[in-house]
Amino acid sequence: MRWSFRLATIAGTQVRIHLTFLMLIGWVGLSFFLRDGALAAAYGVGFFLALFLCVLLHEFGHVFAARRYGIATPDITLLPIGGIARLSRMPRTPSHELVVALAGPAVNVLIAGLLYLVVEIPANPSQELMQFKSFSDMLFSLMVINIWLVVFNMIPAFPMDGGRVLRAILAMTLPYGRATVTASIIGQIIAGAGAILALMVWNPLLFLIAIFIFLAARAESSAVTTQEALQDLPLERAMITNFRTLDEGSTLRDAVDALLAGSQHDFPVLDGGKQLVGILTRSGLIAALASHGPHHAVSEVMLRDAPSVPLQTTLRDAFQLLQQSPSEVLPVLGLGDEVAGLLSTENISELLMVRSAVNAWQKEV
Repeated sequence: MRWSFRLATIAGTQVRIHLTFLMLIGWVGLSFFLRDGALAAAYGVGFFLALFLCVLLHEFGHVFAARRYGIATPDITLLPIGGIARLSRMPRTPSHELVVALAGPAVNVLIAGLLYLVVEIPANPSQELMQFKSFSDMLFSLMVINIWLVVFNMIPAFPMDGGRVLRAILAMTLPYGRATVTASIIGQIIAGAGAILALMVWNPLLFLIAIFIFLAARAESSAVTTQEALQDLPLERAMITNFRTLDEGSTLRDAVDALLAGSQHDFPVLDGGKQLVGILTRSGLIAALASHGPHHAVSEVMLRDAPSVPLQTTLRDAFQLLQQSPSEVLPVLGLGDEVAGLLSTENISELLMVRSAVNAWQKEV
């Protein structure tokens, strides 16, 4: 995610922090300082750091549950509105998705339970909430917020945890695609209602969360619908076979010539044995030109860890991997591991449009 940087790598998953998160911490410290002084500011900043530690543990609940089913999580990004764990793929078995979705809120239930054993409940809980006059006040507020996180995350607004639980339950009796569309529509309705409520009470953070949920629900529903449409199509139908490659010893000037010669944006880079060693993306090429000039070697700026797929891969699985790729194209490898073709989202969209047009013509005939 742009404007984020790596904080650490824990159990094979990168933990990243978005710059806006640091801005939030600064704003929290300043607000408490102006209201109640330096001690309250220290407790306030400490509370929000502890809160986002709970959010991080929540996301790792998803990570370890997904890992149980062989699903990797490349990174977790902390944002002012919460955390986002980027799974390499979503579990398609309903019971698996149910476990992964519930694992995050279960962590918050555990944290709240542990805090309940040690925290001192004030005489007037509602008045003491978010009033940081002592360490005990901070722990009490942290316990309450963890309970609130459980309730909030279990709202059936797809793609939140509650929405994923809803999809998993629906998918036990409905086709996966239909279950996703149904959960997405419910999620968009709830998000729309939340956005209206946020405007009525003027809560900018709630409004941003509602808009994020609305857009995320539409995006994931569209992606799943596309995956379902690709289920029975072979990979060869969508990949392009007329493409250009670069040699490992090529310079950026060579890459510019290839870029300007056609509509191809990303280029497979091959070694002397014509084996794939990386991908040079258009954005990487432009950035490298500005930093190093046209005589710099392609091999020093290409993506070496860009994914590729064998020709036998299903189109649906290849599309799902393409969505996670830092490149706009996915190299398709033939029997001898040579690059037999390139798969792009644009070509997949064109294939689906052509198929839809043909189906419409067949119905008329």
